[in-house]
Amino acid sequence: MKHLVKHVTRYRYAAPVSYSIQTLRLTPRLDEHQRALRWQIQAPGDIQAQVDAYGNVAHTLILNRRHSEVEIQVTGQVEIEPLSQGHVGPEDHRLPVHVYCVPTALTHGDEAVRGFSGRVLPRGLATPQDALSLAEAICDRVVFAADAADDAPGAAQVLALGRGGSRDQAHLFLACARVCGTPARYVSGYLYTREDQAVAHAWADIWLPELGWISVDVTHCRFASDSHCRLAVARDHDSASPVRWLHGQGAGMSTQISVQMQAS
Repeated sequence: MKHLVKHVTRYRYAAPVSYSIQTLRLTPRLDEHQRALRWQIQAPGDIQAQVDAYGNVAHTLILNRRHSEVEIQVTGQVEIEPLSQGHVGPEDHRLPVHVYCVPTALTHGDEAVRGFSGRVLPRGLATPQDALSLAEAICDRVVFAADAADDAPGAAQVLALGRGGSRDQAHLFLACARVCGTPARYVSGYLYTREDQAVAHAWADIWLPELGWISVDVTHCRFASDSHCRLAVARDHDSASPVRWLHGQGAGMSTQISVQMQAS
């Protein structure tokens, strides 16, 4: 399926600032099943491209002049092929898969997470169906909230709160998978929902030795497929977020995000 994409992010400061720097992961990954046919990022300054340690295309945006807002526009067309039971296919491994077994501050599995994972997966996480069972259990326990807080809570806090966005549900999924010893990574991107409608979304991949990477939309309890445009993968949201502020994010700053995808 081919999609036309338009993504606009606008940040407004309560008072002007003179310097800001951001990392932008707003370019589709070069995965086997998806390719950007054309893609453009418009930003209020020069952006420098590189490929990070996870194989994501990343740009650095630096503004060293006085400004009161930052607007980033992404437009392009991406072709995405369906995935069979979420199987992503082979890719260039820049890092050993067991890097994704290492917990982070956002995916640490405390005793409560370990207990939850053990009840849901008494035999561990070994098959694609196990991954769907885990996703279903997380959705039963953590109610989806589109207005989840901007600051990402850790997996244990998500479990305790029982409420969160796709980012938070994905973090809990990763924590449970890593408790089982299964490599798992965070995925950020776009989800095409219906005609001309899309959302910024997060989901997860797990690594199964005989199958490779299997992509699971935790929020919707199903395998990811051609309605999911992958922008970045990493161990958690902090290293895969579409826009990450390195300097200049202010307490009085407001954010507006608009994502449109149209099947073409």
